[in-house]
Amino acid sequence: MAAPNRLTLDVVGVAGAFSKLWDVAVTAAALSDHLHQVVDVIETYREIGGGLVEIYLSMLGQRTNEVVRVLTVVSAIFIPLTFLAGIYGMNFDPDVPGNMPELRWPYAYWIFWGFCLAVAGGMLALFWRLGWLDGVRTSRLEEGWEAGARRP
Repeated sequence: MAAPNRLTLDVVGVAGAFSKLWDVAVTAAALSDHLHQVVDVIETYREIGGGLVEIYLSMLGQRTNEVVRVLTVVSAIFIPLTFLAGIYGMNFDPDVPGNMPELRWPYAYWIFWGFCLAVAGGMLALFWRLGWLDGVRTSRLEEGWEAGARRP
């Protein structure tokens, strides 16, 4: 709204310079200068607002990445367990050769659960080693950004 008025006042200022009314020309020039300053301040605030929106969207994307990482870890742990439970949940006849003879073993149930816990523990250890479960590092990063300092 101020930008079109700025051009109009520039024209009025030039026209006023050729007229005999010196006071009108000086006032128009001063008003034109003030409008230039107002437009510059508005453009600066618009750029600052755009930067703030970009920072907010970046932080929102970071939080989304954290949630997706947690969901990935949970699904990566439970997918092999679901596969094992699906195989042992089928109806097999242990009397037929080749059809899961371990169903007749006396401790097969506990061996199965031990294997499932070993798979889940191995996946947790792998993700811990990769740094996907390191909540301390994540909270340190967040504290660094809140304090205004970058930390590795």
